[in-house]
Amino acid sequence: MYQFKEIRRPAWLAAALMTTLLAGCQKAVVLNPAGDVAAQQGQLVVTATLLMLIIIVPVIFLVCLFAWKYRHTNADAEYDPEWHHSTTLELVIWTVPLLIIIALGAVTWIGTHKLDPYRPLDRVDANRPLAANVKPLEVQVVAMDWKWLFFYPEQGIATVNEIAAPVDRPILFKLTSTSTMNSFYVPDLAGMIYAMPGMQTELNAIINKAGVYHGLASHYSGAGFSGMTFKFRGVSEGDFTQWVAQAKAGGKPLNRASYQALAKPSERNPVEYFASVEEGLYEKVLNRCVEDGKMCMHHMMAIDANGGEAYLKAAGLNLPQDVCTVDNAAQVVASLGQPLASNPRSLASPQ
Repeated sequence: MYQFKEIRRPAWLAAALMTTLLAGCQKAVVLNPAGDVAAQQGQLVVTATLLMLIIIVPVIFLVCLFAWKYRHTNADAEYDPEWHHSTTLELVIWTVPLLIIIALGAVTWIGTHKLDPYRPLDRVDANRPLAANVKPLEVQVVAMDWKWLFFYPEQGIATVNEIAAPVDRPILFKLTSTSTMNSFYVPDLAGMIYAMPGMQTELNAIINKAGVYHGLASHYSGAGFSGMTFKFRGVSEGDFTQWVAQAKAGGKPLNRASYQALAKPSERNPVEYFASVEEGLYEKVLNRCVEDGKMCMHHMMAIDANGGEAYLKAAGLNLPQDVCTVDNAAQVVASLGQPLASNPRSLASPQ
């Protein structure tokens, strides 16, 4: 038994030393990010940890103290079997944790509203406010199986598994997904944000240091999940202009046909550039109507929100059986704004 303990002690010491060395080789990205939003989120982690250590450190110290003081060989330790209550001790035990919980609640409340991913940014970093006339760079994100597609509507390009943004310029991400729920995450930039089919989420962020950063899918989505990564490039304004020009020069057009080919599942997809994008393609992806003959979700929801077929019949409209098709969707939606006393007309033959 004693030999077993003698063997294990050096093993535990070696394991602890190895863990420390390996931890020192890794960059603590969450606590040392390159973007202001991620930096504020990292500070919340530090603040919460320090608040909790107010309890954890004394508890660990007292556990060790009691174990040493009341050890079996210490016959002189005071022992009072009749002790059962201390008002002072009760006040400390309940008051200190309550104050910590109140402080954590206040920090969480403020941080939740200040760092709301939908809230536009009001500063470049801790020392520089954001000018009122700065326009965010809009990037439309589509989580696919198993790759990332990025639309740049202002620049008219699209990329696969690579994204670039100028340093110190706000970025507005609009995110959706093709088939399964996923999570967009660049640890150096901001926290995770979900991308879901048929829905759009938003994330406001900014990068403050030039460099190439790791982006990933942080929500399991099937066989190719582990290779669903991308590069986020923080560059100067001049380098960003060159990057856009490179995409336009070496890319191919992205239309409905090429998108449907791209949407087929593939693992560890290489970086691709698209020099042009068909107008309205992202909206069709968002509304799940890229395929020919498929009605867009926002058209369908507009009809349902106004009472569906019953509303249109009450308006005096003669509807065909195949009303929920892409051919007459625009006419049906346009008719929703008409009062119920409008003149009857037929939608069977589009005008």
